[in-house]
Amino acid sequence: MNLRSLPRRSSRVISVAVVGVSLLATGVSTTSNAGAAAPINIAYLSASSANTWLQASRAQMIKIASANGMKITEFDAQFKPGEQAKEIQDVIASGKYKAIIITSVDGAGIIPSLQDAIKAGIKVGILNQVVGTKLDTVKPQFAGPSAVVMVPPEVSGERVGKLTLKACQGLATCNVVYFYGIKGIPLDNAIRLGFDKITAANPAIKVVAEGEGKYLGPDTAQKAMQDILTNTPSFDVVVGADQSIQGVVLALSDAGKLGQAKLIGFGGSKAAIDGVKNGTWFGDLFGAPGTEGKLMMQAMVKALKTGKVTGGIDPASAFPDNALVTKDNVSKFTAEWNG
Repeated sequence: MNLRSLPRRSSRVISVAVVGVSLLATGVSTTSNAGAAAPINIAYLSASSANTWLQASRAQMIKIASANGMKITEFDAQFKPGEQAKEIQDVIASGKYKAIIITSVDGAGIIPSLQDAIKAGIKVGILNQVVGTKLDTVKPQFAGPSAVVMVPPEVSGERVGKLTLKACQGLATCNVVYFYGIKGIPLDNAIRLGFDKITAANPAIKVVAEGEGKYLGPDTAQKAMQDILTNTPSFDVVVGADQSIQGVVLALSDAGKLGQAKLIGFGGSKAAIDGVKNGTWFGDLFGAPGTEGKLMMQAMVKALKTGKVTGGIDPASAFPDNALVTKDNVSKFTAEWNG
């Protein structure tokens, strides 16, 4: 995700000792049991510690790290441009970290900093976000990462586009309200690119309004949807990340319009799965943040203990029906995060 340069002090570091898998305070770190050998330190460079998806990934990483005598210290970029490059230099300078796991906010721009870390002997894992210029592949896009775990975002956009085609089937005109997470960042650019590529197959589909949900919960999207309702009272479909669609549900309910448009989310949250089950949501693109975190930490344990390079892993590859959730198959899916 694109960031701009900020003073180093603006980055928050969250580190709290954990015995077993229990969190003893509000921070995030893991250690082995008291009296054991010093833990292996891992720096987790989160795009945003407040993001509920990444919280679910982090929880699974904590469990596996703790079981393997490793400690995670989280650095919070708070979605701020340029922050993670500074964090990486801090990690290198400290001399205490053996690995970095990063959910990038810089895309390809963070590669030189990660190369510096690799040259310093630090293992690198890339989680959830593209680090490179190719938006449709899970393969590492530069030499050195031990593992990349994510669903390519352009592929996610294509899958959401397929749900939209299904929702618009049979309509002479299908007006869509499209919610970005954060407009302009590599992740959202790629999702929209894939979405537009697929929906172009149906000329009846037209995006008539856009919103922004910020990936931080329903409040921002609720306000954005209220503004959209003022200027665009008629539409057939609303598309956005699960957090955004939760806000859309609130806004439409307040306006007495819930049920007048088909709602399509992406994320596979409990709110989404429940919404598809009860008919409030038309469909959802399933995602598994817990599985992502588990796969990443398992790969990093192998990298640190054996030097094994895992390469790219697409966690969605084994999901039913290409991860497209509808009322017909929703019973096959179990949410890994609340939304």
